[in-house]
Amino acid sequence: MTAVALVGVTASGKSDVALDLARARGDCEIVSVDSMCVYRGMDIGTSKPGAAARAAVPHHLLDLVEPDEEFAVTQFQQAARKALLGIEQRGHHALLVGGTGLYLRAVVDDLSIPGRYPDVAASLEAELDEGRVAPADLHARLAELDPVGADRMAPTNRRRVVRALEVTLGAGRPFSEFGPGLEAYPSTGIPQVGLAHAPDEVDRRIELRFAGMVEAGLVAEVRRLAARPQGISRTARQALGYREVLAHVEEGAALGECLAEAIQRTRQFARRQASWFRRDPRIIWAATPAQAAGLLEHALDVHG
Repeated sequence: MTAVALVGVTASGKSDVALDLARARGDCEIVSVDSMCVYRGMDIGTSKPGAAARAAVPHHLLDLVEPDEEFAVTQFQQAARKALLGIEQRGHHALLVGGTGLYLRAVVDDLSIPGRYPDVAASLEAELDEGRVAPADLHARLAELDPVGADRMAPTNRRRVVRALEVTLGAGRPFSEFGPGLEAYPSTGIPQVGLAHAPDEVDRRIELRFAGMVEAGLVAEVRRLAARPQGISRTARQALGYREVLAHVEEGAALGECLAEAIQRTRQFARRQASWFRRDPRIIWAATPAQAAGLLEHALDVHG
């Protein structure tokens, strides 16, 4: 089996490129690398491949859990390993497609991912929320326990500092011992192709995508999710578009304003995605879908 990856920001057209290539070759299966496509019932707002696409080409790592469940990168990594093994046993190639950078790195680099320690994390977050400490204070505490790990992050980065200290305290070993961190880009057996667009083109595509999702029934989909007796998990609620439409459904906020906020938030997210992927020197960038398909085809032929 050969595995190749196609990455890029949201609404860049990755899924169409992968689907067309897989259909043409007949020996590829698509592995979704999207942190929100794992939720059942979250279809329109995630632009999840539809029934026709899934009938034409096998798709993996979609609809893994209910929307009220939490889902972590470690669970994704385990599911991806199982999917890739199955594809290999069938004698096919794997096309990893998506824009969730951490999930991709978990597969491409087989990251050693520390466990979660919710009680420790909650205690640290409470200290911050109550104003007893600032992120820099927690960073200083981390520096005493794990100077290597502390040196890899800014003292003002609350999320990363809390996570590193959570692991250091919870696991009883320095956070930095779990690997070189995301700043390292070791050699990998999975070639990566990126589909790039100019920022203004990304903005245009995002706006068009939201218009299409609304026409396809996004608001009704969110209403169905909100009406579930089990509710929606904290993670699922933060999905692009869902958080804003939930404000309309649950709180009565004006739909037009909610959609405008969703578009703006998605554009900001796309900028962060672009920055994440651009830092990885292993990604070969394509300026057009045809060029991306050609690079993927070449990688499959060379490494297959």
